[in-house]
Amino acid sequence: MSDPVCPLCLRPIPPGVPQSLHHLVPKLKGGKGGPTVLLHHICHREIHATLTEAELARDYATPEALRAHPRLAKFAAWVAKRPPSFASRTTGGRRKR
Repeated sequence: MSDPVCPLCLRPIPPGVPQSLHHLVPKLKGGKGGPTVLLHHICHREIHATLTEAELARDYATPEALRAHPRLAKFAAWVAKRPPSFASRTTGGRRKR
């Protein structure tokens, strides 16, 4: 069986690599129990460092929309050149909810 693929950077997520589930609609905005996607932890942190919960719920509730965001597209292109196990601190802190 092949490894799952991160929907943001499109790299495989091998076992043992830091990973997390992302609610496509944030739980605080009605997404509890809704669809989730498995992401590299670094990709998940970048999403939340870039977008507010309201922006995620309103405009970025699909992997395609996330990849189309200018900052996330730039991040995905950058991180795609790294190995799947790459982990680093993201710039900036978490955005306000």
